[in-house]
Amino acid sequence: MTKDKIPTDQLITAIIGGIEEVKGKEITILDLREIENTVCDYFIVCEGSSNTQVNAIVNSVQKQVSKSLKDKPWHVEGTDNAEWVLMDYVNVVVHVFQKHIREFYDIEELWGDAKVTQIETSY
Repeated sequence: MTKDKIPTDQLITAIIGGIEEVKGKEITILDLREIENTVCDYFIVCEGSSNTQVNAIVNSVQKQVSKSLKDKPWHVEGTDNAEWVLMDYVNVVVHVFQKHIREFYDIEELWGDAKVTQIETSY
């Protein structure tokens, strides 16, 4: 039995909606499709101001994707300390950071060849 493939744009829209639902900050999409040997097509990076907000963002994304697309992440890690949570939806990987951890690892700089899209929020 094979799983139906969910269109990537719908998945990204649902993920962004989940982040915005709980006021995740500094939302960035990194398009990795033009870079050789990447593990996925997109990274979505955002931040929360505390471990409580990071976990709220993760829960909101999972709820939004489940509700709208009937999908769940293949793998989630980092929820125990909630400084950097990775949510793997196979072709889209979501990184939810606390601000100081995001600045330390600077994953946008590590993937500097990626096409970057900043998501404007109204909060």
